[in-house]
Amino acid sequence: MTEDFVRASGHLSLGSRLKRIGERLQGDVNRLLEAEGISVPAPFFPALTALQQAGSLTVGGLAEAMGVSQPGVTRSLAQMEKMGLVKSSRGKADQRQRSISLTPKGDQLVTRTHQDLWPRVREAVADLCAGLEGPMLAQLDQMEDELKRLPLDRRAAKPRKE
Repeated sequence: MTEDFVRASGHLSLGSRLKRIGERLQGDVNRLLEAEGISVPAPFFPALTALQQAGSLTVGGLAEAMGVSQPGVTRSLAQMEKMGLVKSSRGKADQRQRSISLTPKGDQLVTRTHQDLWPRVREAVADLCAGLEGPMLAQLDQMEDELKRLPLDRRAAKPRKE
């Protein structure tokens, strides 16, 4: 078996390690979403949730609320608009600004996931983190080992009735 260079590099590769864990968690949540019949990628949900809470936001306001770049938000919004989850309108005072809000379909999706799916994901992440102890790198080792043993989507899956 090949050595895990990123893990072995310790603090030098911390950013790569955190990104890898984040991508793993998002991938697991995407599988859970698919199992629930939801074809919306996990990374869209923070923006959808922010829009539901705010009612509407400018593109810049949404980027600021999420702590991400405006070009990234613009690309995601274009995809969400094609999916019928959000709508945009030009500002009356400033035509350069777009105001973004949820469509009824987007609002229903956010409500559905917040009632059923996200509580299970929150519990699964809490379970994943419950046994972590020691220095940060050791905790990341434990987290990755636990995700290999039992992926997040399986931790958050509804119990099956037999």
